[in-house]
Amino acid sequence: MKTILTVDDSPSIRQMVGLTLTQAGHHVIEATDGRDALTKLGEQAVHMIITDLNMPVMDGIELIRQARATPQAKTIPIVMLTTESQPEKKQAGRAAGATGWIIKPFSPEQLVGVVAKVLR
Repeated sequence: MKTILTVDDSPSIRQMVGLTLTQAGHHVIEATDGRDALTKLGEQAVHMIITDLNMPVMDGIELIRQARATPQAKTIPIVMLTTESQPEKKQAGRAAGATGWIIKPFSPEQLVGVVAKVLR
């Protein structure tokens, strides 16, 4: 069982992502923003992070930058899950260390497929 940290300020998105990943056999930890995610990342090992881009307190790009600077998240997959699809936003995500990008709205099958691909 892989542990996945999901980060989104929307409770409904966290619930949908969490339910989808739990049904696919993963353990899910939820965080409400980047700072919350970094705290949880320091508390236990995770195999992957799925984060929103636009969040209060700390956005997804800053979360990726700071997470990549920690030993526990230096090499794990980090996927952005966001409504943003502009090339410059994707480039900023890649530059920060994002592994991939999923555009909202997304299907549960799409999410599970991306997770399976990056966790191989």
